[in-house]
Amino acid sequence: MNDTRVSTPFGNGRLVLDQATDAVATLLLSHGAGNGIDTADLLALAAGLPAHGITVARFEQPWKVAGRRVATAPPTLDVGLRAAAFALAAASPLVVGGRSAGARSAARCAPSLGAAGCLALAFPLHPPGRPEKSRLGELMSASVPTLLVQGERDTMGRPGEFPADLPGVELLVVADGDHSLRVPARAALSTAQALDEVVATVLTWIRRTVGNH
Repeated sequence: MNDTRVSTPFGNGRLVLDQATDAVATLLLSHGAGNGIDTADLLALAAGLPAHGITVARFEQPWKVAGRRVATAPPTLDVGLRAAAFALAAASPLVVGGRSAGARSAARCAPSLGAAGCLALAFPLHPPGRPEKSRLGELMSASVPTLLVQGERDTMGRPGEFPADLPGVELLVVADGDHSLRVPARAALSTAQALDEVVATVLTWIRRTVGNH
């Protein structure tokens, strides 16, 4: 694992790289507005994908590195993500992604980064209890093949709230999952098992996506 600083106009970000041997793709991930790069889903991807030829780079935004509790404005997140992609200089096809606010930023930045695909984990379709404040346009702005991973109980966008058959978007539903993709103890699968399914699906999707790129 390689841990480096990334300079941005808003302070230093942090890039943590789990390198694959003979990588067929590089997955650049950023985090949500309330957590850093150590959430269970991001850690599962970083632990599970490199052995299968996918380098995983997790980018921690400057606001989080600086110890602040509240994320800075969305445009600053995009600046940070682009700086991370530039610093990464991936030799293999780039897939950009993230969770929650990081998923929004990934979708907004995918075209300018020349990404082969976009991974949207727990995309916040709307603020809790405010379905009229839709962010669907941001998701669709990625304009590249997109994998949407959504918890069944996500209060910021349940799977059924997304239109069916969105062009270029595939959907993985985490049964009983919340916005953090955690599942309750009564669920058929544990959170660890659900995340294993997420990693396996992401791996298959990335291989197919970069193969068609």
